[in-house]
Amino acid sequence: MTSFWDTLTRPYIVLAPMADVTDPAFRAMFARHGRADVMWTEFVSADGLYHTREINKIPDQDNPLLRDLAYQEGERPIVAQLFSGRPDMMEYAAGVVHELGFDGIDINMGCPDKSVEKQGAGAALMKNVEDARALIRAAQKGGKGLPVSVKTRVGYNAVELETWLPELLSEHPAAVTVHARTRKEMSLVPARWEHVARAVVLRNAINPDTKILGNGDVRTCSEARIRAAETGADGVMIGRGIFGNPWFFTDYTPTLSEKLTALVEHCELFEQHCSHKSFSVMKKHFKAYVQGFPGASELRVMLMECSNAADVQQCIHNWI
Repeated sequence: MTSFWDTLTRPYIVLAPMADVTDPAFRAMFARHGRADVMWTEFVSADGLYHTREINKIPDQDNPLLRDLAYQEGERPIVAQLFSGRPDMMEYAAGVVHELGFDGIDINMGCPDKSVEKQGAGAALMKNVEDARALIRAAQKGGKGLPVSVKTRVGYNAVELETWLPELLSEHPAAVTVHARTRKEMSLVPARWEHVARAVVLRNAINPDTKILGNGDVRTCSEARIRAAETGADGVMIGRGIFGNPWFFTDYTPTLSEKLTALVEHCELFEQHCSHKSFSVMKKHFKAYVQGFPGASELRVMLMECSNAADVQQCIHNWI
């Protein structure tokens, strides 16, 4: 079945889903200043969607999980990432994603967070192949034709691509993003892109229609294109490299004044779109925006005392 993936020009460079990072405010910044070829939401609990809507009857406008799934038309194509260890919950949540008008569904099968793994979700699925396959089928059913993709790692304690990836490919996902480290390695060792190249070989032999994306340690769009050419991957997913730079996907180099203005803008968007979250979430972005110039460390110390966008704006104004 043709999907938005088939309309993209290779290699595509996409925005990684990151918890408490790729929220509606963060994505709005990239929609304004230089969007990726595909945008991802932060991951959302499929089980949580069911319980907040069907059990606790929280109105949609007040539901924090649905607010995490809010997006703007300028972000398309936009993919909702879900996590669960239960196919019935995944099918339900995929239906919600379909109702919300997303362009695709992604299943997290790589998150190493212990609380996620205890639910049989995230990286734990690499140890439970049958559940992993059932989750893909459930998302395909609930999503009513939306392309279903998977984000995973090369293995749990060791590289297991030869056994793990074929199981995923057998369910015909639209795309698989391969983070080039194991779960055990976390992000403590360099990403090994030779495993992405091997994933492409396996894909070509088993299911040529599935797109393969590589992920890990890519810092620029130029590097992403090189990695794609070296491995044969259809695209590259960028995570930490985009912090503090909403112009990442363009060739534009902002001035210091523009970067500081963007930080204020980001804070204002956070208050507008993410009022269900603590403003302290924004503080992880301060270092990314405020670095590499005289007085940056002193300004960051002052910014850490701010509790809202107005404080941030005043702090920067005083510093200038």
